[in-house]
Amino acid sequence: MSDHTKAVLRPAAETVYADQLAALATDDSGPRPDGWQRTPRAVRRFIIGDKALGIDAKFVNDDALVDRCIVSLMGRQGLMLVGEPGTAKSLLSELLAAAISGRSTAVIQGSAGIIEDHLRYGWNYALLLAEGPSPGAMVPSPVLSAMQAGHIVRVEELTRCAPEVQDVLISLMSEKTITVPELGSEYELRAKPGFNVIGTANLRDRGVHDMSSALKRRFNFETVHPIADAGYEKALVARQLKERMAEHPQATLPDSDVLDLLVTVFRDLRLGRLEDGTMVASPKAVMSTAEIVNLAHAATLDATYLDGGTVAGGHIARQLPGVVFKDVAEDARKLRSYIDLVARDRANKSTVWRDFFHAAQQALARIEIGD
Repeated sequence: MSDHTKAVLRPAAETVYADQLAALATDDSGPRPDGWQRTPRAVRRFIIGDKALGIDAKFVNDDALVDRCIVSLMGRQGLMLVGEPGTAKSLLSELLAAAISGRSTAVIQGSAGIIEDHLRYGWNYALLLAEGPSPGAMVPSPVLSAMQAGHIVRVEELTRCAPEVQDVLISLMSEKTITVPELGSEYELRAKPGFNVIGTANLRDRGVHDMSSALKRRFNFETVHPIADAGYEKALVARQLKERMAEHPQATLPDSDVLDLLVTVFRDLRLGRLEDGTMVASPKAVMSTAEIVNLAHAATLDATYLDGGTVAGGHIARQLPGVVFKDVAEDARKLRSYIDLVARDRANKSTVWRDFFHAAQQALARIEIGD
């Protein structure tokens, strides 16, 4: 990892994996679409991994999903990734853009503050006043820059944009053209090969600003589900935690038993049932893999800097309320039920669960007293 990479909190995928991307750029195992920096097979290897080449899997949810996403981006339609929060939609879109275009940073973050200029172009008003409308006075949007370079552009949380802003994408994606009437009725900028759009949207945000039927037709929709296999999820959490803690060399990472407990708690509460089929109350809070990584990170920092020891079940328990208790009071009662019934029983059979159970009781008691 370069000094530049270490100097920022979250470098782009093309920076973190520069060596892998450079090696895969010479992969000639199949045809390469016009405008792509790597073959579709190389893109697949970069994302799902290739042990023979020493490339670890970066997205372990569904290999077939990755294949469908790659195929979508070779066509004329865009790719829309939908799913529950924390299912790595943004990660997948970043990896796809980095592998295909060599650049993942052409991004628009959807919000109520996004206006049409953010999808088309704006103006440098000092130059506009001094010289009048000219190509040099234009300020291209990430979409326009991607069109001109033949790159992928990412639109995160598209349904958080107002309908009139979303509608701008309809003509952009159909015609692959932006007209600039200020520079003349026939002045237009057309996309180069390699341009396409990856959008993301959370299923929980459905109804904020739902997409029109016309815009939906411009995308192939793919649903990103939570990781089905507990072993895969545990391996992903361990790898991402190791990456986060690289800047804390004095830390000792959680052992396998602690990670097992952490992943099991989240999967129990996420699915609303135990491995043996017993039903439990599922909170409305997001119990995603991303939240597991966040909690594991917090627990490791707690153990390292406050306790001066290794991560135990108690560190997990102390951080859990911050994930489950968002703004739904009922979730506190659901967690209390899980601790009293499930964790209490497992505490009789496991030291890690016993530590988790006692610390969770104390944490919940403090919260209930505060209420």
